[in-house]
Amino acid sequence: MNAHIHDGYDPLAPIDWQDPYPTYRSLRDHAPVYFAEETGCYVVSRYADVVAVLKNPAVYSSQSAFDVLIRSSRPKLSPRLLFEVARFLLRARINPLTVGRNPPEILIAVDPPRHDELRTFVNQGFTPRHIMAWEERMRAIVGESMQKLKRGEDFDLIADLAIPLPVVLIAEILGADSAHIGHFKRWSDAIVAGTSGTNRSENMAPFIKAMGELLAYIRELAHARRADPQDDLVSILVNRGKEGGLDDAGIGQFVLLMLVAGNETTTNMIGNTVKALLENPEQLEKVRSDPTLIPNLIEESLRYDGPVQFVFRKTLAEIELAGTKIPAKASIAVMLGAANRDERQFEDPDAFDITRSAKGHLGFGLGIHFCMGASLARLEGKVALEALIPELPGLKAREPQLEFIDSYLVRGIEKFDLVPRVDC
Repeated sequence: MNAHIHDGYDPLAPIDWQDPYPTYRSLRDHAPVYFAEETGCYVVSRYADVVAVLKNPAVYSSQSAFDVLIRSSRPKLSPRLLFEVARFLLRARINPLTVGRNPPEILIAVDPPRHDELRTFVNQGFTPRHIMAWEERMRAIVGESMQKLKRGEDFDLIADLAIPLPVVLIAEILGADSAHIGHFKRWSDAIVAGTSGTNRSENMAPFIKAMGELLAYIRELAHARRADPQDDLVSILVNRGKEGGLDDAGIGQFVLLMLVAGNETTTNMIGNTVKALLENPEQLEKVRSDPTLIPNLIEESLRYDGPVQFVFRKTLAEIELAGTKIPAKASIAVMLGAANRDERQFEDPDAFDITRSAKGHLGFGLGIHFCMGASLARLEGKVALEALIPELPGLKAREPQLEFIDSYLVRGIEKFDLVPRVDC
């Protein structure tokens, strides 16, 4: 039966949080386009097929692609929570009666030509000049976080460094005042748990509260920046919004995407990279001896154990993929994590090798929805790893098995206590 361990696989109820890669291999080898009956979607796992889907938005749409999250595992809400959901949607300028038919304009869930208009507009805040201007601030945040480790205090890599770096940076890039920066991680955590975790019913109330607070704050900030523009991203979005047809609701939805995607991607990338280094000491020694390998280390980490495991698409017409006919309006789970371990594309894919060319990995996606903040995340990772790597040979994880967060969309470590090695 080991050859078919993917039997019964459901992307919204993964078999093994700790190590999904044997299941991914089984899917690639025996069912490269697999129909998950429980969720009602097609699971695409081979690299070539995943690339074909991501590069063809004319057939594989992002519009309404996330309907599967609404259809599947729909939490049983109390009347009070249903009222709260409706109230939240109305506050966000979304008609609750048409949300399934007319989804809000979130960049990752719209198709061309509207996608191209929005992307061109918001890219103004992610130019190389803007990103490089934040490097000094990144180093200051990391340096402050590392003081706890250097003093010999308890140090959780996730809570003490991997979270503060992107959360503080994103909040400051947006233009948030210092009093609200602490709220950003709480909002992000609640939103991710409410949309991609397994315990969606119990997570729904915190999710609604976080969404309401975040959007209310962004509306307040947008109003302030419209009257008194500053050198921040919300000022760019607000004062050039008419060019991209972006109203306050659209700005709020973009900020929501940036907060969750930017935070989770960088945090989990840092944690997963350090885990891989500690489990592969010969690779740690290579990069410790030659720090110029850090950029390639990041690319290999994104391939080997990326922070995003899959994305959704929806077919606009009947299509045949890898010999399987897929009907129109079908949901597709596009398995980035499985494709990045495909031996048809990468030699010895289950080996962590920081000297390999990981070019072509899908850690940041591909095509028109390639991660807009990829350059920012890469720089954040580089700055964090430059500070961490000299310390890692003398450290180990406190727990022999690290627990991964409760999410089927993103892959990252819940808690990562680093303690001194007794043999050093």
